[in-house]
Amino acid sequence: MSPILKLFGFPVAFIMICLGVLTILGGHITPGGGFQGGSMIAGGVILCIIIYGVENSPISFSHDFIAAIESIGALGFIILGLFGLLFSGFFLYNIGTDFYNIIPQYIVNIFHYPDPTNAGIVPYLNIFVGLKVLVGLSAVVIAFSQFKRLENESDEE
Repeated sequence: MSPILKLFGFPVAFIMICLGVLTILGGHITPGGGFQGGSMIAGGVILCIIIYGVENSPISFSHDFIAAIESIGALGFIILGLFGLLFSGFFLYNIGTDFYNIIPQYIVNIFHYPDPTNAGIVPYLNIFVGLKVLVGLSAVVIAFSQFKRLENESDEE
């Protein structure tokens, strides 16, 4: 890659990652949310992988890190859904707001998101979805970028 791309690639990727985090954290009151923010963060990671390569990328994920983040995203989403099922009888019931007054107040206070829009568990769901999307999109690009290297290694043998 050209030196100009290598010079500007990481700062642009960092800005993309920051905008993705902002989109995830404000997704309950603005257009966007977990999927869009996770895609933006993955776009920053993918930009670094394309410019610098997987081995030299300033943003690199190990297999264990990818597996851990994917597990945290999936388990967090499922656990929030099961809390709703446990306390209200409905999967993914918004136990942080409880519009129907079927959940004890001390449970509502635990999951209440301190925001004037009274979003409840929606911001937490956005975070978990963002983690899943970040890892999913990044893993696909990492796998495809490694495919050419594996193909060359098998040709040499």
